[in-house]
Amino acid sequence: MKQPTTPAGITLETPITRGEQSIAAVALRKPAAGELRGIALADLLRLDVAALIAVLPRITTPTLTAQDVQQLDLVDITALGTELLGFFMSKADRANLPASQTT
Repeated sequence: MKQPTTPAGITLETPITRGEQSIAAVALRKPAAGELRGIALADLLRLDVAALIAVLPRITTPTLTAQDVQQLDLVDITALGTELLGFFMSKADRANLPASQTT
């Protein structure tokens, strides 16, 4: 059995299994405007599941499929969505967060 893939990022409560591959952590990168094409920003800000299913495969490492995202544990999709929301904050907004929320 292959070793789990563990990039720096969100550690999943329930790892994703694809055949013999196990994905225990997922990293997100900040999306470019073009990667949000076809998605209403308001839907992402509301953590709309359909919007997350469309966007997360575009910005995850390792790359998750839409089916992977659909099968995520509720805790995991919430954590990934919350991480995504952080990309919508300006540097000034992030600097004003309490220390416990920025680590």
